Amino acid sequence: MALRKSLLAAVAVAAVAVATPAMAKTFKWAFQGSVSTLDPHGLNETFLLGTLGNVYEGLVNYDENLKLIPSLAESWEIVEPTKWVFKLRKGVKFHEGQDFTADDVIFSWQRAGTEGSDQKVRHSLIKEIKKIDDHTIEVTTPAPNPLMAQDLVFLKIMDKEWSEANGTVEATNLKGGDEGNHANLNTNGTGPFMITENTQDVKTVFKRFDGYWKDIKSNVTEAVMTPIAQDATRVAALLSGELDLVYPVPVQDWSRLEDADGVKPLTGPEARTIFLGMDQFRDELLYSNIKGKNPFKDQRVRAAFAHAIDLETIKKRVMRGASSPTGLMVAPQINGFNAALNEPYEFNPEKSKQLLAEAGYPDGFELTMDCPNDRYVNDERICQAVASMLAKVGVKVEVFAQPKSKYFAKVLQQNGYDTSFYLIGWTPGSIDTHNVLTNLIACQNVEAKVGLFNMGNYCNARVDELTKLVEKETDAGQRQAYIDEAFTILKNEYGYLPLHQQPLSWGVRDGVSVAQRADNVLDFRNVVLP
Repeated sequence: MALRKSLLAAVAVAAVAVATPAMAKTFKWAFQGSVSTLDPHGLNETFLLGTLGNVYEGLVNYDENLKLIPSLAESWEIVEPTKWVFKLRKGVKFHEGQDFTADDVIFSWQRAGTEGSDQKVRHSLIKEIKKIDDHTIEVTTPAPNPLMAQDLVFLKIMDKEWSEANGTVEATNLKGGDEGNHANLNTNGTGPFMITENTQDVKTVFKRFDGYWKDIKSNVTEAVMTPIAQDATRVAALLSGELDLVYPVPVQDWSRLEDADGVKPLTGPEARTIFLGMDQFRDELLYSNIKGKNPFKDQRVRAAFAHAIDLETIKKRVMRGASSPTGLMVAPQINGFNAALNEPYEFNPEKSKQLLAEAGYPDGFELTMDCPNDRYVNDERICQAVASMLAKVGVKVEVFAQPKSKYFAKVLQQNGYDTSFYLIGWTPGSIDTHNVLTNLIACQNVEAKVGLFNMGNYCNARVDELTKLVEKETDAGQRQAYIDEAFTILKNEYGYLPLHQQPLSWGVRDGVSVAQRADNVLDFRNVVLP
């Protein structure tokens, strides 16, 4: 009790002193995994890009309500169906003093298309960027794309001069072998914070940049992020007063935070869908006891997996009632979502057994499932639940769970999609369905830079055609019809197995003001400490 009283007294004293701008304010927070790289083009992961969004910026940004707002571009307009003109912000400085100009935008776009980059799909949305003058660019798209600007939020701008001087003109390759890339270990952005220290699995330290071009409401002068993999330890650190904010909080601990003094849970629906993918392109699975053929090429096998998974049980036992089972690859917050198509696959294990027998696997088969263990809410527990359900229809699944840095390095394009069966989550950075179609559902095409996160290479020519139509269609009704047709085909072919939308699940100390965005991004610009 004495400790609690002294803590409250300290908070009260701090609250009185808020108006003193020079007073140092350290924001201490924790996530379940590390900041895996400092290279903004190295990994297309929302947590990483959102966190680095405090350091690096795009031409546009999101406010706390995911409304598109100007950032390094002051304004933009579509002058022709495939041509945009962006007016760039003047007077912006990178952290090391370089001026921000059009050359940096062109360089960053080109860098996002290099071999190691995990931003190739965003790079492909632009055909050419021409410099009109130091603060004006003309952007040409391959086809009319009225929502192109929304995809630029997470295409972060780096300084050309700094990158060339430090030999980091190409993105860090997440598969490994390029860990010494200067941009992987150092930052030089235009954002309100600089990273002064990043020690894997220990901490990342952010310092306020005094030369930031915009006034922000945050009074944070330093932010210290600590990766804490264990849920109980993370929550205990918040309850003890060591931390100001933690996420994710296990859903079973929400009531605990509600009942405790000095803290509270912050919850809500997240715009992220969690789903399972299957290798549908190799002639033989990499990780299975079935040799000479690929069971997932048979739609009956994919359907058997779908009908063996009880989403309501996962919701009740793993997610403690906080998830929303889904039949779609997009969440309700995403433009293009259609509730009429959101009915999940029927849970019917007897049907699963019948389908497996018809496909020639009456006794099932063995398979390895790749899974992160520090990325999504209860990710490893979801994988274990799925494995248990599949075991009941004869499929023996070994769950290979790893920290997200190792997981992504294994399963993504840079490492040749080294997986047979996997769990992943996706929030479209544009908050639009086209992002999901072009990244996850279009056929893999490395040359065209589409389908690069379609790790199992589900491929349907009509869906590819519809993806292109969705990109350029300006009539809302016709565009929705294309989206609905694409998702209906995907669902009928069991191309993916959607599980649920996970909840936003943060815990915060009383008096700390934050904005909880639906994409689960923590933006320090919106953090105010007492």
